[in-house]
Formats: sequence, structure tokens, C-alpha cells
Amino acid sequence: MSRIASTLAVATLALVFVAGPAIGQFDDVVVKKHEASGNVVMLEGRGGNIAVCTGPKGVFMVDSQFAPLTAKIRAEIETLSKGPVSFLVNTHWHGDHVGGNANFQNEGTVVVAHNNVRKRMSAEHFNDLFDRQMPASDAAALPVVTFSEDVTFYWDGGAIEVFHVGPAHTDTDAMIYFRKENVLHMGDIFFNGAFPFIDVTSGGTAAGYVPAIDRALALTGDDTVIIPGHGAIAGRKDLLAYREFMQEITSAIQTVVEDGRTLEEVKAMDLLAKYPESWGAGFVQPDLFITTLYRSYQ
Repeated sequence: MSRIASTLAVATLALVFVAGPAIGQFDDVVVKKHEASGNVVMLEGRGGNIAVCTGPKGVFMVDSQFAPLTAKIRAEIETLSKGPVSFLVNTHWHGDHVGGNANFQNEGTVVVAHNNVRKRMSAEHFNDLFDRQMPASDAAALPVVTFSEDVTFYWDGGAIEVFHVGPAHTDTDAMIYFRKENVLHMGDIFFNGAFPFIDVTSGGTAAGYVPAIDRALALTGDDTVIIPGHGAIAGRKDLLAYREFMQEITSAIQTVVEDGRTLEEVKAMDLLAKYPESWGAGFVQPDLFITTLYRSYQ
């Protein structure tokens, strides 16, 4: 990959940790709807995928992307429902998933997340992977309802189950299962068609990924629609393939770390050569993926 492409990828990844980047960076973003199942749709813009479930009481939403995109997101939601966004659940604390929290909360939306989301958003955070100091989030962006293990919403005649997993991507991860519609939003436990980002500076662990995926698989059947944190809508077969990949690569990295290999030696092994090159074309490039795996097992 060229130096320019590499620089752009790092810059994109840096946005993950910033809840309120410059507005001009989002002028060209188009928010698109993708049908999931029943009253659940996925919204794709920039950052983490959003799930929206409409009902007579209003709208139940998962993740909020970046603050400058709120108007575009709201416009797409209004094509589905004119009702208020009653609840907004965050899958984890990264800026591309919580960036619009304050905007929605100021409209009366109740923001819900795992305890650790509020904890991490409330404090300054230094990410040594990118040598970046992130400020604490504004109070208006913080979840006002938190949970430690799980919480269930009874919505539009069905149940929406929210449960903590990991640590895996971070120590703040949650998945959301729309039982009536048979739709599972996995947050950044699932990067469909790309190498995942393991945020070791936020308590993420490579060892937690496969167990978290197994929690998801236990809920899914052949007809389950899966919304990944990043990438296209998927199904159980896609998730099984992703699990196989994560099992292979985490086991391989754990072995070489235990053998005493240095990070540079591990990078030189080209352990990702067997996987599609396109998986490393996103914002998590092979070098970064190997680095986070290695650090996780140190």
C-alpha cells in the first residue's frame, strides 16, 4: 500500500477516538438505508453501522456515528418514522459510535450503554498506538442509563436484548439482539470483510474475540440477520467464517509470542498472506492488526 494510502488509513482510524471532529470532513457523506428484517434497518454513513427499529412508540436506535452527521441520520430516520428516537444504545465507547449522542440526547433521547462506556467517556484517554491524547466527552454525550451485564427493552410487542461481551474489541462492548425481528447488532466484535481493530488501550483483548463471537453464534440461526460494526449486512455463515479466521490468527499469534518472537519477527512471518488482501485495505491495515494482536498476548 502506498504511503499516501497508509497515511489516510491512519487518519481515518484516528477519527474513531474523536467524538466531535471537524464538520467539513463529513460534507460528502451520504447516509444510506439497508433493509435488515421487519422494522429494523441498518444505516450506513461514516463510522460504525447504525440499527434503527421503528414502532408506534417511536424509534429505538443503536449507535450514533459522528456529531456532524446527526442531521443526515435524522433525515433518513424520518423517512421511516416521524416519531421521536426514544432510546439510543451504544455498542461501545469509540467516537464513531457515540459521536452523535449529545445531539440526540438534547432532543430527549435516553442514551444507554455498558458501565465502562460512561467511565471511559468521562475521562481523558491516551492512546499510545497513535500517540493521541483524547479529552473527556461533554456531559451531554454520556449515557444516562448504564448496565453491568445485560438489560432488556420490551418494545413494539417484542424484546430487545442488550448484553455485555468481552473484553474483546474494548472492555465496553455490547451486542443488541432484536428478538422479534431476529436481527443481531454485534458492534465492533464483527468487522465484515476487514481485519478488526483490537483496542488494547481500551481494555480490548484478542483472547476475548472468539468467546464473544460464540455468544453471538449461540443466538443466531440460518435466518438471523447480522449487522456488523463495519461492513455489509451478514448472516450466520459469514460469522462462522469470521470465527474460523479469528481462531486461526489469534492462536498463531499467541504461539509465536509465547515462543519469544519479537514484534518485528512476527511481522516478517507474513501470517496474513493466506487471507484476502482486501481485508487489509480498510482503516485497519495488516501492520496495525498484527501489532494489536501481538500486544494483546504480551
